[in-house]
Amino acid sequence: MALLLRTVARQGLCLSRSQFGVLYRHVVPMGTTANEEMNKFWAKNTRLNRPVSPHISIYKWSIPMMMSISHRGTGVALSSGISAFALAALVLPESYPYYLDLIHSMTFGPQFLAFSKFALAFPVAYHTFNGIRHLAWDLGKGFKIPEVYRSGYIVVALTVLTSIGLAAM
Repeated sequence: MALLLRTVARQGLCLSRSQFGVLYRHVVPMGTTANEEMNKFWAKNTRLNRPVSPHISIYKWSIPMMMSISHRGTGVALSSGISAFALAALVLPESYPYYLDLIHSMTFGPQFLAFSKFALAFPVAYHTFNGIRHLAWDLGKGFKIPEVYRSGYIVVALTVLTSIGLAAM
């Protein structure tokens, strides 16, 4: 299907080029190829002694940087966890109450259960609060450096307090 669409589109473009002949009359072919441009780019960077690419080791770690990386990580982890849970629900032979009873029968200690609840609540709370922070940024609020740091600390504090509260339930 894609090949058919591409062929039809190319033929349509070829047919319509005669209509735009005025535009094509003044077109000048590029003087250099992409390979020549790439070679000039690397020669210039070598001559100026520029690094190949920025590396993590040259940056000073900051709260906004760590929070950006963590927000992406929690997003991937949450979507992966939900997808794995949904896949397990579809594939596993028993129903949800069976597996819930199985977990209850394992008799984990209260510390393990509290830690498990905290470990589940933390990424959800963090991603939620940091997402609200990003929504504020989308509205154009809080872009000054002190505000970025303050909102970051507020997100971390709310995340920890909410996670502890949810784990205590």
